[in-house]
Amino acid sequence: MREGTAVIDCFPESVRRYREGYAVVSIDVIRATTTAVTAVARGRRCFPVPSIEMAVPLAARLDHPLLVGELGGNMPYGFDMNNSPAEIDHRDDIMRPMILLSSSGTQLIHNATDCDAAYVACLRNYAATVAHLVDRHKHVAIIGAGTRGEFREEDQMCCAWIAEGLIHAGYKAEDEKTVEIVRRWSGAPPDACAKGNSAEYLRKSGQVRDLDFILGHVNDLDSAFMMKHGEVTRIPISE
Repeated sequence: MREGTAVIDCFPESVRRYREGYAVVSIDVIRATTTAVTAVARGRRCFPVPSIEMAVPLAARLDHPLLVGELGGNMPYGFDMNNSPAEIDHRDDIMRPMILLSSSGTQLIHNATDCDAAYVACLRNYAATVAHLVDRHKHVAIIGAGTRGEFREEDQMCCAWIAEGLIHAGYKAEDEKTVEIVRRWSGAPPDACAKGNSAEYLRKSGQVRDLDFILGHVNDLDSAFMMKHGEVTRIPISE
């Protein structure tokens, strides 16, 4: 299957281009996909939702769920904690299933569930995601969540690293935009994205702990993470 293709795109609404024939990888490094991957890696169940309207009935069906998230940078009323990978990593109540809501990342994840296959990735598992995708999916779309109409640096970098891994395995870039993004971020250190608007927001809002966590946990998980029946599931790369 090494004659496959890889394409980089951005924003939740872009998923409609890849409904058929593609595995879609959702990327929201700061912070939704990092929070989701971190939670599941710790053994917690994770259910991303695109809206509060979907979170409320789901919470009623789950046993003492942990409501995690933000909308427009603010934690919604009645939620337990913000969209924080650093905090979720240190909580010990892992038996509580997590309902995750964010401004754009969980919308992207939700939209992708209608595609042939839907994955969730971040800097922690980008290499494992590549290893899992190769020879399983002929066409792969790696999509950044985007924020306020901008394809953020950290998402570009993670998308680029996954696309580059696929290209090295024999896949072809579908368009020039993908080639350009891969070229821009090839060989870049993780902190190359630390001057972007998302990182600056974390600093200004006193959430630098999350930035430190994200930049300090790169390629440290050996699993891919896939959406199945509305839930993020862990798949060790040996499977």
